Amino acid sequence: MQPSDTRPAPLLALAALIGIGALWGLGAPLVRYARLEGLDPFGIVLWQSAVGLVVIGIVQALRGRLALPCDRGSLALYAAVGLLGIVLPHLAGYWALGHIPAFAHALLTSLVPILALALALGLRIERFEPLRALGIVLGALAVALLIVPQGSLPDSVPVVFVFVSALAPLCYALESAFVAHVSRARAGALQALAGGSLVALAVMVPVTWASGAPLWPAGPEPAVMAVVASGMASALAYAGYVALLRRAGSVFATQVAYLVTGWAMLWSVLFLGERPSGWVWLSLAVLFAGLFLVQPRPKLLARLTDPR
Repeated sequence: MQPSDTRPAPLLALAALIGIGALWGLGAPLVRYARLEGLDPFGIVLWQSAVGLVVIGIVQALRGRLALPCDRGSLALYAAVGLLGIVLPHLAGYWALGHIPAFAHALLTSLVPILALALALGLRIERFEPLRALGIVLGALAVALLIVPQGSLPDSVPVVFVFVSALAPLCYALESAFVAHVSRARAGALQALAGGSLVALAVMVPVTWASGAPLWPAGPEPAVMAVVASGMASALAYAGYVALLRRAGSVFATQVAYLVTGWAMLWSVLFLGERPSGWVWLSLAVLFAGLFLVQPRPKLLARLTDPR
């Protein structure tokens, strides 16, 4: 626990929490805009990874922690973050964002803690607790409310891409399970993101080239700038989140999950003119109730609070 005199003032901590949520919430709307303008998901993932690496590299250089641990556990962590935290979820999510509203993808991405608990229960890593299990049921109900009722999503949205979008939080949940239960890395959270971004770049350059997509995003300049802005916003938000975890504590900082989804919904309405139906807002409320019941595990939070 941090000494009391190192904790930020309550209003400052709240402002930081809101700002981090607003930054993180920009991701889905900006990528949705880029996809609507014709940018390929392979190129978006490639350049988001590059921008994120530069931002985190600058942050770490300013902190004097640019070097990355190269022990076997850390190398495995970089691979897990690069593949399960960047490449696979972003490819799935950005492909889906060419077909579904940004608010739907943002809502589905919030399933990560619920899916992580479901995986842990399935693998017998966690013990069954009725109240937390109810959170999983509410998560499933939230997805059902998003896709089953008539008029929940626009008629033009292919339901299959809702499930493609849901692959993103599944990948994040697998990444969380690896960090919490498998990893023995010396690397901290920011080092893991930097190493993971390097892995993502190493994977995405040949994959993008092999797919026939341009290595440089080909599209209108505003769409390319949206990709750059989304990469910068996500990296800065993550760095801010890790700092807030250390200074304000995990119980406070992890509430950013609610704000990220809320801001993403708001940005989608303001920037893209999307209009979520009443079913979507009900789905969001049910999802938030599920997230409240699930709660993140202390061991995972301990790993995240290591800011190296």
